[in-house]
Amino acid sequence: MDQKINSAILNKIFRDSAIQYGLKEFENIKPVEVLDIFEKEKGKFYIKCLKRDKDILLLNNEKNLSKPEEVIRQLWLFKLTKYYNYPLNRIDLEKDIRFGHEIHAKAADIIVYREDKETPLVIIETKNPTVEKGLDQLKTYINSEGAPIGVWSNGVEKVVLYRPYPREFQTLRDLPRADQTIEDVLEEKLTLGDLQQQYDLVKILKILEELVLASAGVDSFNEIFKLIYAKLFDEKEARKRKDNEVYFRQSKDPKITYDVINKLFQGASNEWPGIFNSHEKIELAPGHLSVCVDEFSKIRLLDSNLEVIDAAFEYLLPDVAKGKRGQYFTPRHVIDMAVKMLNPQDDEYIVDPACGSGGFLIHAMQYVWSNNLKHADKSARSDYASKYVYGIDFDDKPVKIARAMMLIAGDGKSHILKLNSLNTKEWQGDESEKERARAELRERLHKFDDYDKNKSNKENFKYFDFDILLSNPPFAGEIHETPMLKEYELAKNDKGKLRNKMERHILFIERSLDLVKPGGRLGIVLPQGVFNNSNMEYVRNYLLDKARILAVVGLEVNTFKPHTGTKTSVIFLKKWNEKEKPPKDYPIFMAVSKKSGKDNSGDYVYRKDKEGNLIFDEQGKKILEHDLDEIAGEYLKFVKNKSLKKE
Repeated sequence: MDQKINSAILNKIFRDSAIQYGLKEFENIKPVEVLDIFEKEKGKFYIKCLKRDKDILLLNNEKNLSKPEEVIRQLWLFKLTKYYNYPLNRIDLEKDIRFGHEIHAKAADIIVYREDKETPLVIIETKNPTVEKGLDQLKTYINSEGAPIGVWSNGVEKVVLYRPYPREFQTLRDLPRADQTIEDVLEEKLTLGDLQQQYDLVKILKILEELVLASAGVDSFNEIFKLIYAKLFDEKEARKRKDNEVYFRQSKDPKITYDVINKLFQGASNEWPGIFNSHEKIELAPGHLSVCVDEFSKIRLLDSNLEVIDAAFEYLLPDVAKGKRGQYFTPRHVIDMAVKMLNPQDDEYIVDPACGSGGFLIHAMQYVWSNNLKHADKSARSDYASKYVYGIDFDDKPVKIARAMMLIAGDGKSHILKLNSLNTKEWQGDESEKERARAELRERLHKFDDYDKNKSNKENFKYFDFDILLSNPPFAGEIHETPMLKEYELAKNDKGKLRNKMERHILFIERSLDLVKPGGRLGIVLPQGVFNNSNMEYVRNYLLDKARILAVVGLEVNTFKPHTGTKTSVIFLKKWNEKEKPPKDYPIFMAVSKKSGKDNSGDYVYRKDKEGNLIFDEQGKKILEHDLDEIAGEYLKFVKNKSLKKE
């Protein structure tokens, strides 16, 4: 066995961008060490089968052909014998499947038999790399052979099904060992230490859609969110329990599972009010809930990779809802660039008036943690979040996401408020949500020397003293309501007459400037037309009058694809001080991004080496092909050279 050959061939097969496989599932057993790959003929590499007495062609360089499914099959053979303790004489490969009285042309990849060596116990499917095709095929095989357990695996993901009743499927956290029953697996205790911290939540959601969500007849977003909420609460409480035991797991009886999870959900609602109503319960049927719980029970949410969770939330939100309002999640490398360029400090108040899932806020918070609070304890970091970070959004679902994301980021109880930033008249009322929001925002109001102005501001919530504003306001939609338009200078023409309508993002520009104090800094994503359309000149003049333009970064056209192809820029501003006279001329940093990290279809593009292999960072993550980090670096040099402190 030559581990160098093993490593080279595995890298060639599984880093090939055309092969959507991987070996993440087998990291613990070190595939390089357990497989036997060798060059039998020039350019033809074979693998020694652990079961069959023959060599299997794995890679043909001349024809550019490979069999990743064979690697996965051999690794499963190793796991079955060495970890699950099934003897080889109870295992069969590529067994023809019987449908009624006929033998089907298709064959099961692996079958594990009971001790009689005749009755199927487990069927394993490795040929189909996608969850949809793989699970469909697996269910067919299980029903045909009468096996109680099935496994679909593509090397990255794994789903274990069991069949309590004919044609009814539930899931299991793991495959039973040879000395275990299904009941043993279901009743096994879990601790925080057992939970995975590296996972793809979108893929888990796709599995759940395939298994239950598509036919469950419920609002998938709300129900999955309830489960995430309950799981966050359980993980928090598990830190206090003996052995850090978690209760969020599947039981043998789906009704017991439902009772336990619903109790956790109620606990979460009491611990973190304002996301769900006190009377709300989980709407998923016990059987469907049991499947969802099993998939979620394997992973750890608290202190996890936020990008993974954020991507899952974006996946859950219907595209129609986002498109109608022009609400699209800002790519995280765009956010990182904006945060670096504004350079928030640990004594500066941050706000996003269209916060969505909280991307700008979370990245700004983590930036401060990394740069200003590097040596601070967890409590100090949480205190910073609860004091200095504010987010506002009018849409219920993104607000829920943002609040959950702050919890996941480190129990950062920040001010995430469900309000319409553009219409402060809607902030009035005696609903608990609005009362709480007004109470939290009152401390941030701008204080005027003039008594009447101060009194009016306390009533109207128009002017604030935030230090930093970061936002990607919704582009779509127009405002027609006259009472609302009357509140904005930009809604009036050069003769002072009120316009009939205004684009939403234009009003957001004025509102954003009202939210920051004199000297405050802003970073706003805007359509390119604001900067170059002739009919937008009045907006540009308004900006020049109200703030110093620090920088404008044009984003590559693919940046927001597949959601929209609207060309956008990020403008960075510093609001003039009240007595400051704007200079006629001053330097402005200008840059245009050439690499967005996405292709024309909106799929992410990753960096590759000269041989065409993907490049990974220190955490094993693929690196996006974009130039925004370089642009941020050039801006910071520009600031230093021009002696523009904090700009």
